Amino acid sequence: MNLSVRNVTKRFPAKATPAVFDACFTATSGGITTLLGPSGSGKTTLLRVVAGLETADEGQVLFDDRDVTRVPARARGIGLVFQAFALFNHMTVSRNIAYGLEVRGASEKEKRERVLELLELVQLDRYGDRFPRQLSGGERQRVGFARALACRPEILLLDEPFAALDARVRVELREWLTRLHESTRLTTILVTHDQDEALELSAQIVVMDQGRVVQVGTPGEIYDDPKTPFVASFVGTANVLRGRVEGEKVTIGPLSVSAPRGAKEGARVQAIVRPHNVRVAKNDAEHPERSVGTVTRVVGLGSFVKLQLEIPSHDPMTVQLTRTEAESMGLATGDKVIVDLAEARIFFEDYSI
Repeated sequence: MNLSVRNVTKRFPAKATPAVFDACFTATSGGITTLLGPSGSGKTTLLRVVAGLETADEGQVLFDDRDVTRVPARARGIGLVFQAFALFNHMTVSRNIAYGLEVRGASEKEKRERVLELLELVQLDRYGDRFPRQLSGGERQRVGFARALACRPEILLLDEPFAALDARVRVELREWLTRLHESTRLTTILVTHDQDEALELSAQIVVMDQGRVVQVGTPGEIYDDPKTPFVASFVGTANVLRGRVEGEKVTIGPLSVSAPRGAKEGARVQAIVRPHNVRVAKNDAEHPERSVGTVTRVVGLGSFVKLQLEIPSHDPMTVQLTRTEAESMGLATGDKVIVDLAEARIFFEDYSI
């Protein structure tokens, strides 16, 4: 089922500006579309409008060609999983999963068969008689997924479902959700502020900032072809360097990259540079005039090393090297390095490219 959000605006009386303003995107059938943005960007409010838990002041929500903008949540055919596990602690896992079926008057046979099917699907087939307090956080969230799927929804809505879990469990559940989605192929909307989660799970990412949708695209498009400085700096680690156009180059202190075609002489720009697109080489004492950076910090992060540099433009710079590269150069705090920008994304004051 396709899901379309068309020019949706949602206001709350206590706020001077809309929580969501003129939001548009289409989630294609069978994929995971992620609403990604910082806290307060409007992503959860937009999800709640899609769910029917909030009513849009303007715009439409369509499931295929059906306008559900004023349809109650219970009649939309959706499944919901929240950040809080929201399980009934006095009920067993099986009864928690069956709760929605009971409300809808399903027969005992139907409930039993569906619960057994879902316990196997979420890999908890031996846990049906346990209570939520006897489960780990990851297991409880899988019960939440099973409960959301019990009534066979056509659309699954996930509001930061892994945010309350520790980092290791979140990584495990991302892999588990990928397998679950391959089994169900449900159109899914995921809300998160975790960039890694969005890049790993999504067929499409909707980036939000201050209530607005600022870019929609595949993970590759969002990461490699950001349309605004906000998207470039929010999605993935980025150095934000300030420079100006001089001839066919953008100069950033002693560094330079090619200027975009049609750039005006003297125009001030922001250069967004990914840490892995910065090349460094250790300088020797015989050529101090070639040094353009000083190492201020070296941090080992497993298979790669992060360097913090100070450059003459006074912009901080982060560099990412493989562990092998860093060890071969023997870099340490205080070392002088030659810096080269392999690639940069250039934005002007009007954010044109």
